[in-house]
Amino acid sequence: MDLSTDVWGQLASFRGTLEEQHNARSKTTIDKLPDKVVLQIFSYLSHREICRLARTCRKWRMIAYDSRLWKSVSLRPEMSGLHVSSLEALLALISIRFGPSLRYIELPIELITHTVLYELGSKCPNLTHMLLDFSTAMQLHDFNELQGFPTKLRYMCICLSEVIFMEGFMRKIYSFINGLEILHLIGTYEKISEEEEEIYEVINIHKMKSATPNLRVVNLYGINFVDDSHVEAFSSNCIQLECLAVNYCAKVTGSSLRILFQRCRKMRCLLAQQTGLLSEHVQAVEWEKTQLQELDITGTDLTSECLTDLLTRVPALRWLSAGQQDGFNDSVLRAFADKGNARSLMALDLDRCESLSEDGLYKFLLRFGPQLRGLVLSGIPHVTDQLWTGTLPSLRQVKILVMGMTEGCCPKINQKVLVDQLVDCIAQNCSHLERLELRWDPETLRYSDKSQKAIDTLRVRCLRLRCLVLSDGKYYETVKANFERADRTTVVRTTTNCRVSNCYLSSFYQDLLFN
Repeated sequence: MDLSTDVWGQLASFRGTLEEQHNARSKTTIDKLPDKVVLQIFSYLSHREICRLARTCRKWRMIAYDSRLWKSVSLRPEMSGLHVSSLEALLALISIRFGPSLRYIELPIELITHTVLYELGSKCPNLTHMLLDFSTAMQLHDFNELQGFPTKLRYMCICLSEVIFMEGFMRKIYSFINGLEILHLIGTYEKISEEEEEIYEVINIHKMKSATPNLRVVNLYGINFVDDSHVEAFSSNCIQLECLAVNYCAKVTGSSLRILFQRCRKMRCLLAQQTGLLSEHVQAVEWEKTQLQELDITGTDLTSECLTDLLTRVPALRWLSAGQQDGFNDSVLRAFADKGNARSLMALDLDRCESLSEDGLYKFLLRFGPQLRGLVLSGIPHVTDQLWTGTLPSLRQVKILVMGMTEGCCPKINQKVLVDQLVDCIAQNCSHLERLELRWDPETLRYSDKSQKAIDTLRVRCLRLRCLVLSDGKYYETVKANFERADRTTVVRTTTNCRVSNCYLSSFYQDLLFN
């Protein structure tokens, strides 16, 4: 009888303990988390989401207003930024919420006033990155009373207007920006219509270069008035220049490149995509005396002789983008391999270079493939899955791959691509792969009911894969569903809204980001 009572007593005690544990667990909510843990969770959210959460309770409101969550702020709603209803609201934010923690800010035209800029300069002493968007401006605010401006800026991006002259504003800030290291001037290339319109030089680059002697990176993107005189202007005063980008500046012919490299001895990166480079100007540069490591001449229509001369004289090219070049043929590639210094090459983009043969590419990749980290061979009709299957064993260190062609860029090919075998070969040989794009149309891809096995192999072996881009269609849906079942929902994307390139491998990638 005593034994039975003792057993029942132990069971009752055990039951009571379980009930206490259950009650304790039921009372454990997110509200019990320490403030620093909630702050860390909030740091992964956008500012729009943080503002919504601030309405939940008083505690979350206090955490949401912590200035550590407001180090980087975009106030451009069209770019997923916050919408500020009035200047008074913005001035309050600067004083109360931003303060010394603010490092980066984007301002639209309606918020760029002398009062706002003065407050940012006085209340945000650690502000180092600023973007000013004048692209939609039809009229500027009055800056005659501008008495202050952020003085520690290291990075500044100005989105230019087609018709608004910036000199009145720039004249007021020249004395504050002599510490700039990175300058972006973004033009209106994407807004240009087919009809010829009068071109205005809306910003005085010749005066700006005098105010910014410490520039290390200059990006002049899609500015329709920029020519070689502006390139020479920067070279005359910015001897620390390491990277110059003039992509989509059609008036740049390269006549100032020789003097640019003579003056700027630290120049390591030149990006001149879709410019008007002339072969005679490019050949006049003393390439063998330069420190150039990264070069983009995509869509510049240079001759084969010029390309050969260029690639055999640059001492140590490590990043090359030479797509859409009819003159880039087998003889150029062979000269680069035999007489140039291709041993340093780690990223190569030959998109739409249709003059290259399959045999020439095969020999080059077998020889230099093991050192490549990025390879783009898209838009070439005769480069099919057979070439890739033969060369992928040599591309074991590659991180970025782009292959295939989009509809309309090349003549339609009759040969089908066996995508299952290709994907399996990629998985078996490229375990370091981070970004992959297959540009073949859905009609060109041939796959079977066993596609899941090849996709599983790719997903399991390429654990670093963060971006897989495919043409929209049935195969895309199959691959996307496979990755989503493994909780990798952001990996698979369509060619409609995503493009892969070697830009991620540029040593100036972070500095060249804008918008």
